[in-house]
Amino acid sequence: MSNEPRAPRLAVLIDADNASARISVRLFEEIAKIGEASVRRIYGDFSGTRLKSWAEVLSTHAIRAQQNFAYTTGKNASDIALVIDAMHLLHTGRFDGFWLVSSDSDFTGLAARIREQGIDVYGFGEQKTPESFRQACRRFIYTENLLPEAPTTEEPERADLLPAAAKQAPSASVPLLCKAIAQLDDDGGWVPLGRVGQSLAELASDFDPRTYGQAKLSDLVEKAGAFEARRTESGHVQIRLKPVAKAAKQKTQ
Repeated sequence: MSNEPRAPRLAVLIDADNASARISVRLFEEIAKIGEASVRRIYGDFSGTRLKSWAEVLSTHAIRAQQNFAYTTGKNASDIALVIDAMHLLHTGRFDGFWLVSSDSDFTGLAARIREQGIDVYGFGEQKTPESFRQACRRFIYTENLLPEAPTTEEPERADLLPAAAKQAPSASVPLLCKAIAQLDDDGGWVPLGRVGQSLAELASDFDPRTYGQAKLSDLVEKAGAFEARRTESGHVQIRLKPVAKAAKQKTQ
């Protein structure tokens, strides 16, 4: 019997009406960084053609479809089914985390309830996702960062769910990076890049270097243009605000 620690067991619940099938590959790659997607369920009305693109990738990713017929206009049976399943899975006590894939603010209460039980909640959604849902999650990842590099026309009927990846300039991250550094060192000295990353996750659940067109935090720090970096003898990276940038910041305060 192996003595290796078990990877965190995760429940992945997807709102098909508010997520594009184009993210499916990178979605599960992202989840695999945290743990094992033990439960993979998707909710929607698959009886028509509107969710055809999701139906085509279900077997590829071993996703279990939860069919919910839209019997009444204005009543979202899929949302209700997702919430019921989430609460049932929560009370089994078998899961270390939940991934909620949706841009719908209706799941804010669900995310908050799960976290009250001491279980981590991670969210996936578009940049238009209301802040209430984003902040209810321990971490929130924009689905624009998971879209294939080259856009396709495979989902013409879902065009409203496939916005272009709106990348911000690296310089736009400077205020948030400065805030994270300030929390770690009031004297403006060198701070470990790893701790800056941890501070950023606490300051903004939706922080992601990919939003600024960079693959890693170290790349973003370099491209932002306002910071210096150095590597210690132990190989760890440290950063600080450049003296010129620091002076300009103090002048505006």
